[in-house]
Amino acid sequence: MPRDAHQHSDPAAACVSLAAEAALLEARLQMLQEAIDTVDTRIKSVSDALRHTRPAGAAGC
Repeated sequence: MPRDAHQHSDPAAACVSLAAEAALLEARLQMLQEAIDTVDTRIKSVSDALRHTRPAGAAGC
């Protein structure tokens, strides 16, 4: 057994493993980007709502 559990003696197996890990990371990245977009949309919505409810003279507060 190799010293490092992540070490592969078979380059093809290592390639398959790395490709699978890359696919998982890409999927996770997509999920995070979608979550960021959702948060950005929500921030804009709340900001717009606050801007409409604030009196005109209070803009500098």
